[in-house]
Amino acid sequence: MKKRISLILFGLAFFFHNQSISQSDPDELGAWYMYVFNTNFKDSQWGFQGDIQHRNFNLLGDLQQIMLRGGINYKPKNTPLKLVLGYANITTGTQGSSNTIFAENRLYQETSFAVKLGKKIYSNHRFRYELRYVDDHDTRTRYRYNLFINIPLKGEMIVAKTPYFAFYNELFINGQRNIGMGRTVEFLDRNRLYSAFGYMIREGLKVQFGLMRQTTNLSGKNQLQLSFHHSF
Repeated sequence: MKKRISLILFGLAFFFHNQSISQSDPDELGAWYMYVFNTNFKDSQWGFQGDIQHRNFNLLGDLQQIMLRGGINYKPKNTPLKLVLGYANITTGTQGSSNTIFAENRLYQETSFAVKLGKKIYSNHRFRYELRYVDDHDTRTRYRYNLFINIPLKGEMIVAKTPYFAFYNELFINGQRNIGMGRTVEFLDRNRLYSAFGYMIREGLKVQFGLMRQTTNLSGKNQLQLSFHHSF
């Protein structure tokens, strides 16, 4: 029964992705390639985490973004919380033949906690506050909330050699609408809806392949995502 429910959820997510493709996305299908990692400092409550992302407007070659992000994390004892203080450097390109790029430096604070629902549904809730320094913009802030859900497709735990279904939805809200020189941005910055198949290769190493739909008030775009998740 639970396996059927997870497959139905997966099917519904891809159905809505496909509807988005057919109705409102005239651009090429893009692709994001990602390496996500985290490690603990021996047996302490402290650790380090980060990700490296290469994002394209198409499948390969038309640079959308290169992101380098890392942060120190801390897990208070006897709580499900993880606290992060980090920094990101982002280089953003322009779609098409233009070679124009602009840079962003970002400081962020993050709180996340995991909640298990029943025997097979693993959820994680992440709240992130960003202080953004974007070329030619006033200093900006942004608030983000992401709900992650993983469901094993074999057994009740995601362990070595387990396939699973992965889902997330992330909402972005701008802290300031005025970004300088008379320009403004929307209160709701964007939303990302993602669904994928995942596979835990071995303890501490997972791979996911799926589709993410990113929408703003002006446009929407679909991005394939291939990601490796490494804990060591």
